[in-house]
Amino acid sequence: MTGGRAGLLALLSHWRRHPGQALTLLLGLALATALWTGVQAINAEARASYDRAAAMLGQQDRPVWTRSDGAPVRLDTYVTLRRAGYPLAPVIEGTARIGGQTVTLLGLDPLSATVLPEADAQNTDGTEGLAAFIGPPGQFFGAPETLARLDQTVAQALLPASDLAPGLLVGDIGTVARLLDQPDTLSRMVEVTAPPAHLPPLTDLAPQLTRSQPDRRAEIAGLTGAFHLNLTAFGLLSFTVGLFIAHGAVGLAFEQRRPMVRTLRALGLSARTLIVLMAAELTLFAVVAGSLGVILGYLIAAALLPDVAATLRGLYGAPASGTLSLRPGWIAAGFAMAGLGTAIAATQSLTRLLRLPILTSAQPRAWRLASTRALRRQAVLAAGLIAVAGGLAAFGGGLATGFALLGALLLGAAFLLPPLLATALARAGSAARRPLAQWFWADSRQQLPGLSLALMALLLALAANIGVSTMVGSFRLAFTDWLNQRLVAEVYVNTGTPEMAARLRPVLDSAAQEVLPRVFHDTRINDRPGAVQALGSAHTWRQNWPLLDTTPEAWEGLAAGTGAFINEQLHYRQQVALGDVVRIAGTPYTVLGIYPDYGNPSAEALIGLSAFQRQFPEVPVIRFALRMPPEDVPAFSARLRSEFDLPAAQILDQSALTTSGHAVFERTFAITRALNLLTLGVAALAMLTSLLTLSALRLPQVAPVWALGLQRRHIGALELLRSALLATMTAVLAIPVGLCLAWVLLAVVNVGAFGWRLPMTIFPGDWARLTALAILAAIAAAAYPARRLATQPPADLMKGFFSDR
Repeated sequence: MTGGRAGLLALLSHWRRHPGQALTLLLGLALATALWTGVQAINAEARASYDRAAAMLGQQDRPVWTRSDGAPVRLDTYVTLRRAGYPLAPVIEGTARIGGQTVTLLGLDPLSATVLPEADAQNTDGTEGLAAFIGPPGQFFGAPETLARLDQTVAQALLPASDLAPGLLVGDIGTVARLLDQPDTLSRMVEVTAPPAHLPPLTDLAPQLTRSQPDRRAEIAGLTGAFHLNLTAFGLLSFTVGLFIAHGAVGLAFEQRRPMVRTLRALGLSARTLIVLMAAELTLFAVVAGSLGVILGYLIAAALLPDVAATLRGLYGAPASGTLSLRPGWIAAGFAMAGLGTAIAATQSLTRLLRLPILTSAQPRAWRLASTRALRRQAVLAAGLIAVAGGLAAFGGGLATGFALLGALLLGAAFLLPPLLATALARAGSAARRPLAQWFWADSRQQLPGLSLALMALLLALAANIGVSTMVGSFRLAFTDWLNQRLVAEVYVNTGTPEMAARLRPVLDSAAQEVLPRVFHDTRINDRPGAVQALGSAHTWRQNWPLLDTTPEAWEGLAAGTGAFINEQLHYRQQVALGDVVRIAGTPYTVLGIYPDYGNPSAEALIGLSAFQRQFPEVPVIRFALRMPPEDVPAFSARLRSEFDLPAAQILDQSALTTSGHAVFERTFAITRALNLLTLGVAALAMLTSLLTLSALRLPQVAPVWALGLQRRHIGALELLRSALLATMTAVLAIPVGLCLAWVLLAVVNVGAFGWRLPMTIFPGDWARLTALAILAAIAAAAYPARRLATQPPADLMKGFFSDR
């Protein structure tokens, strides 16, 4: 026991003499934990929002009654079923602009609804509360953050309810029906209790209805699962890069403590006891680093969550919260990852120490031979991982395969980097003729094992930056072209009601060169939820509507009502191709074209306007796209506002919509760019910490060349040159890895996650920028260690000849 205590104190004394190394180890573990914890905190907060939304929108997962063709339920159908004794509660749901914001309105009948929100610190019980909720102008319940975004022009009373999802307002069914202009229809009916057995059969009363058990939580999770999986992948990548710092710090600390290990072993301390003591000190580091990592992760998540919430709401329509709460799940996960990271970082060094004999534990040749053998095994493992990645790319498919392919590709490339660099340095040394050059290349090979982890981290960070920037750039170009084609009209008008549409139609026809009706309807496509849109045969659509693939007479078939266009999501997810038959609300149509539909998570189909009106006569045409000279748009919009009292929010010009679309796009990738920068910063820090630690071990290599006449400032300059060369070689190798990563993201992951495939565009300017950034980071990381060597006192350099290393 006394020996163990003395051994532990001896081991801990190393960190007291080298506080910089202790800080490096703590920083590496803390950063790895922080980035992972931050991502998990974001995901946990979003999923909590989904659960709250599912509890309200799904009415506690009770059975739901809807029309089988996806059309709204008529109010008289509900009345018939209630009179027959069916215990049902009506629900109406829709999206509207209230108080200057687009929100989801949920209308419930307080006398029959199974779930009503509870207002924060308010008493809504009793007759007075019910009368205020039902009577004009009515009340709305909403999350505090939702109510804070609404302006003061809302006629209804607003009551905060923390259990509601963001972006949702709950009110009386009559109030919501008036605001949505749906006085005679319902979205669905919720089954309060099981219907008694003696009731008339549903097939006699309402044969068009179907009873289902919805899982709104699964529905939302299905739409956003890929987004959260992408975040998790970034978290793992960042964790891996941060882990390299910890791994290098642990390995180099063990390297420095070889004389101490030799002495302890010679004094009788067994190898197993020594390993237990080292594991104990590392556990202490894991606890401290885990605490720091959780705190940093919370700060990162709090900074990024507003952009994530805006992305989820704008791109997926998911009710994500923009505020962060402390949750035991991700806090525990953060500490667990800190412990796992410490174990991974220390396993190799502890295993190597256990296997080496007592007297060879202090001989650098023994450690170098162990590193060389590990390098060979690493090369074999890298080749195997790359072969696995090639097999998955050739024969695999789907989202899970895509992420497995990414993992194999990135790990294989990272493991292959040190052998490739060692080979390149060896060939450069063989080609060198002057003694100083030969020493430079040989010394670079000598330093490579200590720098390999930092360089692997740099490779992963650069490859991720190249891959993601290529994906985002390709998406930006494709999205811009698609947006310009879809938003070809100069102004878009939403009349709000069929009556207003009838009043405005003569004005629209006289003012516009072409009036293009725009009508949408939620329905079922191939017995799955989807949407159908009507598209006329106007010249504008024929010339501008983006199509990926068509049959020769596609537009003629669309106008005749015999065919349909489908979006890329439906094509990939349901394996529907040109010439196949797709059923829209039970009616068969031949697929005549496939079009891109970026940002839409759901299946959608286009049919001709006449066919749409025959199949869905109850859906009014209240939205129009107008072609007119751009200079006429301001005066025309002002006329609609002044003469017809049409709100400005219902009159949108092309530039406003395009700006809004690009704003959503840029905000969607804000978190991606932030995580990229964080990962690259951690990689640069890994190089700095490795070089700082190695500089303390350089005396035996530097002292001889100094004694032979090489000036100290030249030694410092060579250190900078070495770091710049290694960073350049790493950046050059990162380019093909990043391009492969981009291809996987665009052709495999994106298709499995979102249902569309993007054309890949390369951006050599990004490669040059990132290569320059990597070189600058390497030089900055090497500046201080090089300066230490350049200003090393001669007396210290003389000590290199007396080193026991």
